[in-house]
Amino acid sequence: MTSRTARLLLVPLLATTLLGPAAAAEARTAPPGRLGHAPEVTGRVLAISVDGLNTQAIRKLGTDRAPTFHRLLDEGAGTLNARTEYEQNVTLPNHTSMMTSRRIDAARGGHGVTWDDDRPAMTVQKAAGHAVESVFEEVHDAAQKTALFTTKEKFGLYERSWPHAIDRYTVRENQQRLVRLARKDLVAKDRRFVFLHVSLPDRFGHSDGGMSAAYLDAVATTDRQLGTVVDAIADDPQLSDVRIVLTADHGFAPGSTSHSARILANYRIPFVVWGDGVTAGDLYDLNPDYRDPGKRRPGYAAARQPVRNGDLGNLALDLLGLPKIPGSELDAAQDLDVS
Repeated sequence: MTSRTARLLLVPLLATTLLGPAAAAEARTAPPGRLGHAPEVTGRVLAISVDGLNTQAIRKLGTDRAPTFHRLLDEGAGTLNARTEYEQNVTLPNHTSMMTSRRIDAARGGHGVTWDDDRPAMTVQKAAGHAVESVFEEVHDAAQKTALFTTKEKFGLYERSWPHAIDRYTVRENQQRLVRLARKDLVAKDRRFVFLHVSLPDRFGHSDGGMSAAYLDAVATTDRQLGTVVDAIADDPQLSDVRIVLTADHGFAPGSTSHSARILANYRIPFVVWGDGVTAGDLYDLNPDYRDPGKRRPGYAAARQPVRNGDLGNLALDLLGLPKIPGSELDAAQDLDVS
């Protein structure tokens, strides 16, 4: 029996015994942590998604123009050959997978978010046809605070889906302003999980094409802005318990203004974990149960999976000492090792 299951069984029993039948009914719907003792949480996690990041851009820019990405890779556990979800390499479907550690296809247990525009009447639960929990809920149920910072209005999908679990939701189209707000919040607030979404590379990929001069400039600018966050963590002893998990929702093929095609540059993405206690090295070397896919796009039936961006949710919880997201499939055993 998992600790979460034990809590779910224990809370209503305690409410019935101590508070009476009326309290028991309320306890059956109350998140764990609101009654009794919340699970112990260790450290903090800052998840960063760089929308539309082609891994070749990191290599092409080198340490001179992309020092932050190279620092995270050199000092952390990472790979430039992770994968998007199998079904799609599109923004909302893949970000929903990051937050729920589920695949996309609702008929196979996925979250069901297959669109990529702002649909104010929709939630993840409506898309799936049933309750879908997220990394935000698991952290919030442990009586801890969360935040989501994004450059895109359509991320309102997540605020609608988990309104009580995202304690701060901030949208700023100006990426520099958004990163500054996220950095200030990281320093001032003791939030255990923060998700920061930046999208300058995606914007210039759509307007000028992947790996164009404008696109590479956008990646370099994003590197410089994120560098202020990494430096803040490295320089402040009070932030020494923050671990960064950085990935992308999709890549961006050279010369293309679309990333929906099933070609390597669109479904190949970075995945890197950095911070105190993280072992520096290649993620596949550190995790023999996972398989470097080379240039392939393996499905979910493969015996050894590639590292996927959807591993983010359960990995973040594992770093915090919390159990997996209920109903999740990706890194459900929380066996993606980074230390």
